Amino acid sequence: MFRPYNLTVAMHRRFAFLVFLLVSFAVVTKAQKDTATLNKITDSSGVTNQKALKKNIASASPDTSKKRTPAGTAALLSAIIPGAGQVYNKKYWKVPLVYGVLAIPTYTFVDNLNWFKKTRLAFNIAFNKDTARYDEVDPRLIYMVKNGYTSSLQNYRDDFRRNVDYSALVFLLVWGLNVVDATVDAHLKDFNITDDLSLQLKSGYMPIANTAGIGIVLNIGKNHVNRSATGR
Repeated sequence: MFRPYNLTVAMHRRFAFLVFLLVSFAVVTKAQKDTATLNKITDSSGVTNQKALKKNIASASPDTSKKRTPAGTAALLSAIIPGAGQVYNKKYWKVPLVYGVLAIPTYTFVDNLNWFKKTRLAFNIAFNKDTARYDEVDPRLIYMVKNGYTSSLQNYRDDFRRNVDYSALVFLLVWGLNVVDATVDAHLKDFNITDDLSLQLKSGYMPIANTAGIGIVLNIGKNHVNRSATGR
């Protein structure tokens, strides 16, 4: 009786173990399926969310394809070519003025640069006492070289070098003013002054001073603001 009982118990244990394995396998398989399904749903949702997010970002991002304003266009044109902004604003009469003013620092720059080179050469020849190169010196400077006026030549050289720098700065300043002028003209292009916005002089009576005078009247639309400066 002992051995069959032990065998029965062993068989029951093996059967129970087999059932446990089958149940465990079923649970694991179910869990894997659920996980795969969940991952699929998550991935699909993630792709959808990413698409929606990209769409929202695209719709919320500012439009960088907006056209440049007239003032910006005029400034850019004048910065590239002097007077081009004035042509864009149809202020053709300003173009000769722009180039006329730019011609002054351009001329002084070239002239001072030329004299700087001449005085530098004359100073070097006079300082080194290189008589063989006297024929290279400008005739207006040769007497200073022959007499050894090196200090005067050095001062002239430094002055012309400084004038070259000043001429370049003035040229850049005038170029910048050309850009500013074109920009301001473009801003004022669409600026209208009508009867609704006007500054007028009108006669008036000042009760406080008990006298008549002339007042300055600023009209804005239908509202009239009277700011007067009276005189007897």
